[in-house]
Amino acid sequence: MDMIQLRAVSPPDLTGRVEELLTSSPYVLNLVVLRGAARTPDGDSVSCDVLTGAANEILRGLRELGVDVRGSLVIAPVGMAFSGHASLEAARRLGKLTGAPVWEQVEARIRSEGRYAPSFYLYLVIAGLIGSVGIVTNSQILIVGAMVVGPEYRAIVAVALGIERGNRGMIRTGLTALWTGLLLTIAVTFLFSLLIRGFGFQSAAFDRGLRPVSDLINTPNFFSFAVAGLAGVVGIVSLTEARTSALLGVFISVTTIPAAAAISVSTAFASWSEAWGSLVQLLVNIAVLIVVGAVALRYQRALWRRVEHGRARHGEA
Repeated sequence: MDMIQLRAVSPPDLTGRVEELLTSSPYVLNLVVLRGAARTPDGDSVSCDVLTGAANEILRGLRELGVDVRGSLVIAPVGMAFSGHASLEAARRLGKLTGAPVWEQVEARIRSEGRYAPSFYLYLVIAGLIGSVGIVTNSQILIVGAMVVGPEYRAIVAVALGIERGNRGMIRTGLTALWTGLLLTIAVTFLFSLLIRGFGFQSAAFDRGLRPVSDLINTPNFFSFAVAGLAGVVGIVSLTEARTSALLGVFISVTTIPAAAAISVSTAFASWSEAWGSLVQLLVNIAVLIVVGAVALRYQRALWRRVEHGRARHGEA
């Protein structure tokens, strides 16, 4: 049974209303209220388990009371729970809402990934270097490796969330980190590609113009839009459902880091048409991923809100 654990510090004058909110819901279990037990911030300690399908409603109520502003509010997933008949009956009553994402958790996950430490840029550069080796050696395995190492999707989905929530600061920060990282990656990879060309390390096939790997990267077409769009949908759904394996598939399916690496390699080898095609591929992938991500987030919210309202109208709450 899917649950979250909720821990709150409530100001004493709010605790009665908080307790009333939590006890009135059949989806709240194991409620513990300790008066005056909390410090930094000072207040009453409140903890309980909430069935995931009802978490959005409970969290919305607590935030309307101002618990997150005047006290504190922490949520965490429950790894394993042994529940009795009452909680099983409550889960049955939730119906379709049992699988609803906890939006505060989803946003917190995206926001935490949207912090751009120096390692973010380091991973981008290393991914670009791996991608450049994959291009000059015609190694699809190395291209896949570069896709997995590259962390650019973190910034892309943060920008999508910023657009969906109307948060200009998040949009600006995400785009700045993304373009700074990609420009740094292209510059470093270009110097590395010049080194490869200067010492003649590229494969003989690459020298003869047989470049099946780079041809796939620097030739944007209908499939570029299609794959980026599908990957954008899967990426958002996997984030809301915390499905790591599906998210890894998104990393392997979008042509962002390989396109950045191809820009550098093509420029170093004076293949201008290929460099232009790679730039278009990069811009197409990023734009489609951001737009589709924002739309998918908005649609999912609306869909689950409709399910919740429908359940309430039919008296299932």
